Amino acid sequence: MEREKLEEKAHAHEAGVAENHVTTLHSEADLSDRDETTDEHHDHHEEEHVDYSHYSKQQFAELVKQLAKEDNFKKVDTIIREIKPLYDELREKERAEALTKFVASGGVEEDFEYKGDEHDNVFDANLKLIRDRKAQYFKQQEERKVENLAKKQEILEKLRVLSDSQDTTDQFEQFKELQRQWKSIGPVAGPQAKTLWANYHALLDRFYDNQSIYFELKELDRKRNLEAKLELCARAEKLADVEIIKDAIRELNELHHEFKHLGPVPKDDKEAVWQRFKAASDAVYARRDAYLQNLQQELHVNLGSKAALSESVQEFISFQSDRIKEWNQKTKEILDIQKQWEVIGGLPRAKAKEVNKKFWSAFKTFFNNKNAFFKKLDEEREHNLQLKNELIKRAHELRESNEWEKTSNELKSLQLKWKDIGPVPEKFREKVFKEFKDACDYFFEQKRIQQGKMEDEQVENLKLKEEICTILESHTVARTASHETLRELQDKFNAIGFVPRKDINAIRTRYHEAVERFINSIPGLTENEKGKISLENQLSDLRNDPMADRKIYQKEQVIRKKISKIESDIGLWQNNLEFFSRSQNAEKVREEFNEKIATAREHLKQLKDQLRLLKTV
Repeated sequence: MEREKLEEKAHAHEAGVAENHVTTLHSEADLSDRDETTDEHHDHHEEEHVDYSHYSKQQFAELVKQLAKEDNFKKVDTIIREIKPLYDELREKERAEALTKFVASGGVEEDFEYKGDEHDNVFDANLKLIRDRKAQYFKQQEERKVENLAKKQEILEKLRVLSDSQDTTDQFEQFKELQRQWKSIGPVAGPQAKTLWANYHALLDRFYDNQSIYFELKELDRKRNLEAKLELCARAEKLADVEIIKDAIRELNELHHEFKHLGPVPKDDKEAVWQRFKAASDAVYARRDAYLQNLQQELHVNLGSKAALSESVQEFISFQSDRIKEWNQKTKEILDIQKQWEVIGGLPRAKAKEVNKKFWSAFKTFFNNKNAFFKKLDEEREHNLQLKNELIKRAHELRESNEWEKTSNELKSLQLKWKDIGPVPEKFREKVFKEFKDACDYFFEQKRIQQGKMEDEQVENLKLKEEICTILESHTVARTASHETLRELQDKFNAIGFVPRKDINAIRTRYHEAVERFINSIPGLTENEKGKISLENQLSDLRNDPMADRKIYQKEQVIRKKISKIESDIGLWQNNLEFFSRSQNAEKVREEFNEKIATAREHLKQLKDQLRLLKTV
């Protein structure tokens, strides 16, 4: 932890910045006088350095609100110098984007005015508050130093008077009280400090030298001061063994202040005690400097590691994909690199900003691109949700339909469209799918129920039609067939509904064969009459056939071809009869042709009757 706490000192050491306490001690005048601003500056260098390069505007605004409450203005100044350029960069980026949109929407650049957002207002207001508080604080500090200067000058004047006075009643007590007052007064401005200190010590020596009657008291006081300073030396020497260097430096500054404000020691011991105290202080500074030197080497090693990671994340800047899985994989990779980055310690101040900016800029660019991808994906999914809701609406409209085939086909088409539409927002995925599935399932369940009923009816219809076929076959065997019975059974057969699909051809074949045998068994009918009855039966069947139009048309074409052929044959035979009429021995041939023509004309008449009958369907 100590390493982290002193990284800031390493930065200062690298830049050649002198520490606030003097690291080279020549005399007691060089010892720290516990200036409040010095303490602030020292404390700031003990703070852990924070990397602000990846902060958002909101984070910066919150940070500057906290800084506005801080009294350590040295620390505040250091942080403000680092974060303000980063914040200005973010603000300028937003301003440029707003200007681009303004111009793209038809605006003129000269008319553009950027007011910023609430974060800008918070940042600027607190920045002004910090500056005002800082100005007020340092004004008060300067006023206090002026007051301290006046107080110390007043004490010096009293010391002069006291040193030259011949009244020895309570001079020593007055002298010690003036020493206590001097010590309690705070610091003065730098240019006057050493002069005041020199005058103060000169007056102390002058007092002791002039007060010969108090020689014993003077020597006793100096011995006491010697004992106190030797105790301070011992405490300073122990600081070399303090593990936390920061604590050692802080306590050493306290000892410097005490040592400086103790009175004089016997002249023979003055140099020895000073050299001992100086040696103890130098030992602590030497440890501090060695630590900072090692820390600086660590910082340069860290620089190499972080520079390599900064380079490795550059490839993420240009990454693009239309697959969520690939984005998630890349996110895992860059977060793993971030973990490696965070494990590595601080950097040399001269390089920290450059390396941090390179790393976090690539980091931010990747996540900006990822956010843009998922924003577009969300828009597409919202559009898909709208499309699927339209399909759900249509499915609900169709769920009560009893146009089984038509509706079934349309719902199947909707299901194909559903599959073609991409995913919807995750929170709606299960809900919309269930609504669509329920609507489709409801219709198909009703269809299955209806089909079950139809199948039962069709089985029953098959039994009825089989019974009619049995009756026809019984009449044929019993020779009890009649035209009237045929019509009655024919009407009953045609009135019966559909049979199972697998049985259609079998029952139809059986029925037609039974009818043909039935007609042929009717007594007293000529062949022509039987043919006519058979045709009527066929036409009756066609009336109930869903393909009636096509079959009637086909049958009509067949009859017309037969009519055409017979008419052609008759014409040919008549031409041949004229040829045979010139021959004296062709009587027999003429009779044969006349019989052919007569038969053909009878057949032609039957075909034309069939054609007329066909047109009545």
